[in-house]
Amino acid sequence: MRYRTNQGERISEIGIGGYALSGVYGKKDPEQFPILARRAFDLGVTFFDVADVYGPAEEILGRAVASFRKQVWLATKVGWGAQGKPDCSAEHVLASCEQSLRRLQTDWIDLYQIHFDDPDTPAEETVGALEQLKTTGKIRYFGVGHLPPARMQAYIASDKVFSALVELSPVARRALDSTMPLCRAYDVGILAFSPTGRGLLTGSITPGHVFEEGDIRQMDPLFQRERFTSGLRILDKFKMLGAKYGKSPAQVAIAWVLAQPGVVCTLAGPSTIPHLEENLGGSGWNIACGDLADLEIFFKAQDAQLKREQLQSVRAILSRELTPASAFTDLVYVLETAVETGLVAEEQVLPHFVTLWAWRKQQDDATALEQMRAIQTELCGKLMADRQNVP
Repeated sequence: MRYRTNQGERISEIGIGGYALSGVYGKKDPEQFPILARRAFDLGVTFFDVADVYGPAEEILGRAVASFRKQVWLATKVGWGAQGKPDCSAEHVLASCEQSLRRLQTDWIDLYQIHFDDPDTPAEETVGALEQLKTTGKIRYFGVGHLPPARMQAYIASDKVFSALVELSPVARRALDSTMPLCRAYDVGILAFSPTGRGLLTGSITPGHVFEEGDIRQMDPLFQRERFTSGLRILDKFKMLGAKYGKSPAQVAIAWVLAQPGVVCTLAGPSTIPHLEENLGGSGWNIACGDLADLEIFFKAQDAQLKREQLQSVRAILSRELTPASAFTDLVYVLETAVETGLVAEEQVLPHFVTLWAWRKQQDDATALEQMRAIQTELCGKLMADRQNVP
């Protein structure tokens, strides 16, 4: 395992993320995580990341690392309120930290991260609460997570942020041009999550794959339509590179993420020991400069083709009548595609996503369908007003 330094702190360049403990990828056996965490630690992993909204993840992680707590970093997140919307008020941040400390069974949190953007709370108020937690020794550092670039800059400009959490993989590269340049400009370390594209680049998810009940990838745009087809083309490219280096495509994907300037650590989410050991094989070697350059040319061609195909899908979805069976998935696809392709800014469509998420389990309800059709109509006005943008 290699290690990287950020603001004088040394951490393993591959960490373990605990999102799967929330059940978003199907049922997981919580009794297996302590075994996996111990094996990860024995192999050199010193960074473990969860969140207060990941179900029982904080409790499970706290128990798992208890015997080697002082030798690892524990990272968790705050930002989702009891009212079902973002809350980064000082009161909520301070109270949530106490709860996370209790669940993690620790006296301090190494990295406390703002998970979601709360537009109703000034960044200065949230930073003030985080600074208070640092002063009292309850956290060592704080970072930012899923924030629009403008809001991320408001936090980063305080010159007190340790890291920024961004999604980054060969099939999800938007951060390369959006948030990562900002992080590098302010010398903020980048924590890259989902380096294998939520499993797409492992090669285990093929056309016709059926995810188990409760797996969020059933509705994930990455596994829908042309996004999935493009991802499979990228997988083939990484299989070819893997053959050259004697590595799996997942290991090449992780090595590619680690090759991006500013990345301090990438968070893998293994669920088994073999899966863990394969992920850690992404550390300790480098992709040659020539191959990295060739990948950039390949990505540009893929992006151009994908954008054309996605915009055609957006127009088709917005032009037809939504049905209960696919309304939620279709609109999520439109929202993410609109942001990915630059048709709208993320903050413009975030309220639509929040509304959709509230109705996701009631798609057969007449009121839910009416709400979704209203969103469709509004999106049609926003995205198709300029027909040159949507062919």
